[in-house]
Amino acid sequence: MDGILRAAMAHLRFVTIHPYEDGNGRIARALTDMALAQDEKSNVRFYSISSRIMKRRDDYYRVLEDVQNCRVAVTGWFVWFLGTFVNAVEDSQNIVAHVFQRAEFWKAHAQTPLNERQRKVVQKLLESGPRGFEGGLTTRKYAGMTKASRATAFREIDDLREKDIIRYVGGKGRSVRYDLNWKG
Repeated sequence: MDGILRAAMAHLRFVTIHPYEDGNGRIARALTDMALAQDEKSNVRFYSISSRIMKRRDDYYRVLEDVQNCRVAVTGWFVWFLGTFVNAVEDSQNIVAHVFQRAEFWKAHAQTPLNERQRKVVQKLLESGPRGFEGGLTTRKYAGMTKASRATAFREIDDLREKDIIRYVGGKGRSVRYDLNWKG
């Protein structure tokens, strides 16, 4: 049997048997991870079925219940599991791509002098990803993150803009918003 389908079957059988009062889901996810590792003949995987299942918990419980109550053929579980597997791999690809993107950003700005507050804010912006902060970076948010005065925040933001690290994205007055200049 294909390793992914074997993992899906082991998971389904374990949660259907439901041998323990508590912890069946955690053990089923551990069995699934073990079956996938055996199939790949590797101790290390760069994706997580378990975290993907937890993200889609409602769908997970719905498909399990449908299969266990014979409302859907077991094929429905396999289809759901394979989709979850694909999504888990895609999630990992996105995480790795974001890590490389952050590394490239720092490499491009390795020689750019930044103070501690500026580094902190830039790191937070990098962690938020290409979509940036909700509503963008503002002087108020900068001051809040760094415990600096609004005047200092304004000067340091202006410095980051001059160094081409951040860019203006909109607004006027107190509503001016900035985001990372990923192209730097």
